[in-house]
Amino acid sequence: MKKAIVLSSGGVDSTTCLSVAIKQCLKENVVTVSVQYGQKHDKELRCAEEIAKYYGVKHYNLDLSNIMQYSNCALLKNSTDEIEHKSYDEQVTKAANGMVSTYVPFRNGLMLSAVATLAMSLFPEDDVDIYIGAHADDAAGNAYADCSDEFVGAMASAIRTGTYNKVGIVAPFVVRTKADVVATGLRLGTPYALTWSCYEGGDKPCGTCGTCIDRAKAFALNGVKDPALED
Repeated sequence: MKKAIVLSSGGVDSTTCLSVAIKQCLKENVVTVSVQYGQKHDKELRCAEEIAKYYGVKHYNLDLSNIMQYSNCALLKNSTDEIEHKSYDEQVTKAANGMVSTYVPFRNGLMLSAVATLAMSLFPEDDVDIYIGAHADDAAGNAYADCSDEFVGAMASAIRTGTYNKVGIVAPFVVRTKADVVATGLRLGTPYALTWSCYEGGDKPCGTCGTCIDRAKAFALNGVKDPALED
């Protein structure tokens, strides 16, 4: 059976992707990988490791932080910018090009390329799909251009060509909303209590950064409380 590598940040979208990959490919054919790109905190990465343990799949870590050392994106530890505590909609409206302050330059392109290399290295005799949790809400208004259907399709084509058609991309939510992501995860029993989305690295989510706002809305639209916020 085809192998699957799930890009795992430890957040809602990628963990739901992992649930989907395990359902489609069976656990023994699935591994996860996290990427260190110079984040201000490693809480999501630690969550990704715990989620891999929960599912009983092998987990890999890639360090690409050196590439981002020249970026001043607010998410990065070397940045002088503060994380904006506003919704993505507010940020998109204010920005001339729609790009939000937490866009990391070409991050998804970088990660997908690196994981394509990992896929061919780990499974040289097998076909492999890279699962990524990009969804339509993140791409809306050009907030994160590297989450768009157009971008993912272009990367999938390039990776297929460059890997002799051995590696593909599966993006099950690229034209769906974050509420759709959560709905899928609830059906599959995704362990949302183990996930972390907040851009701040405190003991509890801040509740006011863009990703906290989107996460709360997605669970509310499904009529359930976020399991990560339950006592």
